[in-house]
Amino acid sequence: MSGGSLKTFSIFALGVMPYISASIITQLLQMDILPYFKELKEQGATGRQKINTINRYLGIIFAFVQGYIFSYAYLRGLGTLTVLKTALILTAGSSLLIWLADEVTKKGIGNGMSLMIMAGIVESLPNVFIQAFNDLILAGHYSTAAGISLFILFVLVYVFILIGVIFVESAQRRIPIQYSNRSSSAYNAEQSYIPIKLNSASVMPVIFASALIGIPSLIAQVLNNEGFKNFINNYINYTTPTGFLLYIVLIFVFAYVYTLMELNPDEMSENLDKNRSYIPGITPGAKTSAYLKYVISRLTVVGAVFLIIIAALPILMSKIPNLSSSVTLGGTGLLIVVGVALETYKQLESSIVSRSYAHTRKRHRR
Repeated sequence: MSGGSLKTFSIFALGVMPYISASIITQLLQMDILPYFKELKEQGATGRQKINTINRYLGIIFAFVQGYIFSYAYLRGLGTLTVLKTALILTAGSSLLIWLADEVTKKGIGNGMSLMIMAGIVESLPNVFIQAFNDLILAGHYSTAAGISLFILFVLVYVFILIGVIFVESAQRRIPIQYSNRSSSAYNAEQSYIPIKLNSASVMPVIFASALIGIPSLIAQVLNNEGFKNFINNYINYTTPTGFLLYIVLIFVFAYVYTLMELNPDEMSENLDKNRSYIPGITPGAKTSAYLKYVISRLTVVGAVFLIIIAALPILMSKIPNLSSSVTLGGTGLLIVVGVALETYKQLESSIVSRSYAHTRKRHRR
């Protein structure tokens, strides 16, 4: 997430992850957990602005807490004042990135926070291919012909996975809807529909699963119990068979739960009723809700399997001998890069079309 800056313990070592953590928490609180956040969600643009302000302040608090933990771990023995000063510097670095991301968003270039994360991931991508070239060709583990062939295969598989991710991230099921106050020939017979993405949950299930898997390891470090540490390393760590299986199950469960929370079928059915619209062939009300839940559940199964494959590829790659840990295929980083790139492209395309339309209208008036 930080583009390798944590390794060098730079000013931007924390990146924008504290803000992302705050956003995830407030997003979960909007789902009928705290009435205040649910009310903000229903207020539209005004509510989103208040939530963004809460995210900023909460992100800065998280940045200080995380910065203090990292400073205490890396600078142990240098004194409390040094640790506090370093934590403040790390907090200032994250605060600057949060401000810069907001400025990017205001200028209409795209989602600034997402672009910051994307920049950190893209910055480390060239090193993956350089390291793969060194391990497969220059290290001497294979003959020259075999090494070149393996490197070409690695590049081709990477491109194939990239195309697959783009396809899945763009794929959606379009459920046709009809408005009761419009005739079928109205509006040039354009069909209205509800778009439901194949992977509506994006990378959130992987993030939740990774966080849940990481909690026992964190507890083991705090308790400093050798027996408990060995148990975690042998059974819970996702590089072990049992941990890997648990990781896959958690991704699937979180994908299903998060998607149904994000795309609430009952709420979607109510919105259709409010807009005097319906799904052709489906009775409004409970049957519409059941139909939407059925469609979303089926799509989620495919999306969850896709997430499991993408999340499992780096772990499986780490088992291949003679390859450095930095040489990976897939991973959530690739999902984030593709998702942000597609979203930014759509925003730029929409902006260009809007400006072209405004320019055409202005020219006709003249």
